[in-house]
Amino acid sequence: MTTLDQPAVPVIRTRELTRTFHVGDVDVLALRRVDLTITRGEFVAIMGSSGSGKSTLMAILGCLDRPTSGQYFLEDVDVAGLSETALAAVRSEKLGFVFQSYNLLARTSAMENVELPLIYAPSPVSGGERSSRARESLKLLGLADRERNTPGQLSGGQQQRVAIARALINSPSILLADEPTGNLDTRTSHDIMNTLTALNRERGLTIVLVTHEADIA
Repeated sequence: MTTLDQPAVPVIRTRELTRTFHVGDVDVLALRRVDLTITRGEFVAIMGSSGSGKSTLMAILGCLDRPTSGQYFLEDVDVAGLSETALAAVRSEKLGFVFQSYNLLARTSAMENVELPLIYAPSPVSGGERSSRARESLKLLGLADRERNTPGQLSGGQQQRVAIARALINSPSILLADEPTGNLDTRTSHDIMNTLTALNRERGLTIVLVTHEADIA
């Protein structure tokens, strides 16, 4: 059987995923029975207006929150029932995160920012290996000459590339990007999208991206 004949492998499956928040005496329904299947190597855009539940869905997919009801299978594991320790391991080993606000440490160099996930990884990583992997990740994102710069010495687009390099440091199988171009101008946004597209096509990385912009989607 050739590769083309093989069925697509789901890496994310949700069944009737529901999330309700209790705000005072009011129940706010953020997600209502969401069924979603994402196969390995897909690049998926999740669109919706502000308050439609996009970030809530991403938090659950990223194992940062739990559904009120329903099921979430990540690579065929029902993660909704895992312990906090097991969820932390899943986040560290399988998922990479990119956010709108970059979330970089202001007084820390680009390379040190990229190294951070390795410092907190469940399995110890030596300082030399951390530096080597961070340097390689920055090189992949075209920032080999910026490893010693702090975020304040980088443009918005460069800061987001550092954030992407950090997300890739553990070689995740899935990249979750929540409004990754939200703070960038149009040209820089397209550059970042080209970078993500290349990662998807050339490395086979599964990417789930939240956006409210139709052109980005």
